[in-house]
Amino acid sequence: MIEVLLIAVSLALDAFAVSVSSGISVPGFGWKQAVRMGLYFGFFQFAMPLIGWFLGTSVSGYIEALDHWVAFALLAVIGGRMVWGARDDSCETESGPVELTCRRLVMLAVATSIDALAVGVSMAFMKNVNIFSSALVIGVVAFGLSVVGGLAGRRLGCLFQKRAELVGGLVLIGIGLKILLEHLLG
Repeated sequence: MIEVLLIAVSLALDAFAVSVSSGISVPGFGWKQAVRMGLYFGFFQFAMPLIGWFLGTSVSGYIEALDHWVAFALLAVIGGRMVWGARDDSCETESGPVELTCRRLVMLAVATSIDALAVGVSMAFMKNVNIFSSALVIGVVAFGLSVVGGLAGRRLGCLFQKRAELVGGLVLIGIGLKILLEHLLG
């Protein structure tokens, strides 16, 4: 169980970083958005190992060959949009919280959980692994770290505005590059 917890934390670190970034860059980010983001990230981190488990050996080479490219592309597109949006000199003055769109949350959740799919495939080859309980631990840890990350980012976002959006976008692009380089060089 300790191994599963360590895997869960390492898989959730990307979701944590993306949550911090979103908390920084989304004006009005609060508990509602943090929990919503946590639910998306937690669900995808839970579902991907299950899907990977069922895919098993038949596609493991294919997943490993593309996971870093897909994650990089999704994070680069989202981060690039944030950087582009930061170019606008106008100040956000909306009174209500800005909602994270379902599409954006799905893209972020998929991008940060592709590694969990590969972990699920590898778990198919391990003996004495309960995939459902392992996936549940992975999902719960991702949910918790995403909520904490979003709220921590929100605290930072109160101090900045457009610069925070720029930094948030660059962080997402950086995470995408990190994923890509880890797989290409490692």
